[in-house]
Amino acid sequence: MGATKTDLFSKQDNELAVMAKAIAHPARIAILRKLTLTNACICGDLVEELGLAQPTISQHLKELKNAGLIRGTVEGASVCYCINPSVWEQYKVYFSSFFADLPAIGNSCC
Repeated sequence: MGATKTDLFSKQDNELAVMAKAIAHPARIAILRKLTLTNACICGDLVEELGLAQPTISQHLKELKNAGLIRGTVEGASVCYCINPSVWEQYKVYFSSFFADLPAIGNSCC
């Protein structure tokens, strides 16, 4: 979506689209799931856990951090990551309200 076209949509729709883009990769979903289930900071074991290369994991962590979903702290030579609770709750509210505000879909389509 071009930068000049975003003004056609509501602020909430634009924010929801940015949020959806931040989590729109299965590796990012897996990282978020691992971080939430662990409920603690994780340092470096995501590579073994997910089976992806370190640079790939690092890129996905960077995207999640840029979106504010996770926080990272440097501990020696490694960086530890955890969920950012305030942004996590904001995502939950936005996505929940999006689905709650839409009408139920029946079986009358195609």
